[in-house]
Amino acid sequence: MLNREWLLKWALVVSGAGFLLIYPLAIVWPSGWSWHQGAPYESQYLMMIIGVYATLGVFLIRASRHPQANLSLIWFTIWSSLVHAGIMAVQSVNGAGHMGHLVGDVPALVLIAVALAVLASAPQKKT
Repeated sequence: MLNREWLLKWALVVSGAGFLLIYPLAIVWPSGWSWHQGAPYESQYLMMIIGVYATLGVFLIRASRHPQANLSLIWFTIWSSLVHAGIMAVQSVNGAGHMGHLVGDVPALVLIAVALAVLASAPQKKT
């Protein structure tokens, strides 16, 4: 059976890699990952958010080595992802032409938050 710490380590790596892939996802599927028309590099906002999430992605991958020592980063990722997803969900419903986000970045952020929360909340075995 897989233990939760091993699963948490892999969830951190997969989440970190996902955050590093926002730029290519915005190119391949703009209606689900980009909030503007045109190439991703044409939006100052998108490039700023890509920079922030790429940095978070690198630190999540690094945190996978010692998850228990990085719980504040993990919980920041959980809560900021839920807040960001909630804001984007409301904006998707209220803004014309943004419904693709309800099947793109919004559920991706919720999935990351839920997976990390379940795995980070589990009691860890003492070794």
